[in-house]
Amino acid sequence: MNEPLAERVRPRKLEAYLSQSHLVGPEGALTRQIRTGTIPSLILWGPPGTGKTTLAHIIAEESGRPFYTLSAINSGVKDVREVIDKARQSGGLFTTRNPILFIDEIHRFSKSQQDSLLAAVEKGWVTLIGATTENPSFEVIPALLSRCQVYTLESFGRDDLLNLLHRAMEHDSWLQSRKIELKETDALLRLSGGDGRKLLNIFELVVAASESDPVVVTDQRVTELVQNQPARYDKTGEQHYDIISAFIKSIRGSDPNAAVYWLARMVAGGEDVKFIARRMVISASEDIGLANPTALVMANATFQAVQVIGHPEARIILSQCAVYLATSPKSNSSYTAIQAAMDAVGRTGDLPVPLPLRNAPTKLMKDLGYGSEYRYAHDHPGNFAQMEFLPDDLSGTGFYQPGNNPREASLKDFLQSRWKDKYDFGK
Repeated sequence: MNEPLAERVRPRKLEAYLSQSHLVGPEGALTRQIRTGTIPSLILWGPPGTGKTTLAHIIAEESGRPFYTLSAINSGVKDVREVIDKARQSGGLFTTRNPILFIDEIHRFSKSQQDSLLAAVEKGWVTLIGATTENPSFEVIPALLSRCQVYTLESFGRDDLLNLLHRAMEHDSWLQSRKIELKETDALLRLSGGDGRKLLNIFELVVAASESDPVVVTDQRVTELVQNQPARYDKTGEQHYDIISAFIKSIRGSDPNAAVYWLARMVAGGEDVKFIARRMVISASEDIGLANPTALVMANATFQAVQVIGHPEARIILSQCAVYLATSPKSNSSYTAIQAAMDAVGRTGDLPVPLPLRNAPTKLMKDLGYGSEYRYAHDHPGNFAQMEFLPDDLSGTGFYQPGNNPREASLKDFLQSRWKDKYDFGK
């Protein structure tokens, strides 16, 4: 029994695949594509143990295509090119049966490694399936990402995990040789964290370590056996999202103590410093904004610095920025302004640009009135000339409302003195 339980019970057919009904249910996107045989190049993005590798194998099996696989951990550009050459020889061009090239942990590929895939994907030599636990928007180069569909897989829910357990007990010959009583399952489910592979690994450990007959699975027994094993922070699992959420909400809530605590949890867990810094850049604009514009400068400088410094000293830079953001005055006025403007665009569509604001590079365009009646602000007192800058249908619509903080209070007075007859910037 050298092969792990998770591998022994890996489903081979689509109907045996658990979870991800939005992708592989009766009307799921991938179900339809497999049914018609038109499989695009795609990226499967989701936490560990959610069936990305299994799904890639099933797609190849169901569509009857040659299957090649690479691991980004130990494959270089040379390996990529060799596999692509083999794939070209095994499949014809411009057919629906071009080979599938599966790359696990594609986010670990360097730019040059990802570049080496472009021609093969674009010309249809292979159908690429990449698996990643990291956001492909940040970890996959734009040229490759634009040639792929991205499908998101979700952590297994409680029912999915229980179904996985029972299916393993029904189909694995080794488990069938043992009498097993699932008396309690809460510890198994909690320690798995929505990771199906981790669940099966823990379950196999519990059964293998038991000398009783039958094997009685209880929460206490599970906790005793794996008490030294569960990770305190899974940087690609559920805690990855929960802790970064707690971190950002602590900054938004102006609590520097909580912010540095959640930061410490991420640092201790080996979280990617770029990921932490990237989220602080967003928070600096979304949550602090014009109440303290220097926050964005600080956050961006932090993002640049941690890429140069790395662990462990990067924690000091991250802490400085986190405390600065948490103790800054808060405003989401820029965020709400763009949201309101986007809503207006959605309602009103492509409204015409007023003639005075249009570009007029030719005489004909000037004769048609483009740029006419435009008032150059710097030719007027205070470098301001009131005129209409919005489309006629949105005239007088206010999107930006200054936040309740000292800096934006002065901005409100400034704007109100100029636009008091046009916009209402609040009391």
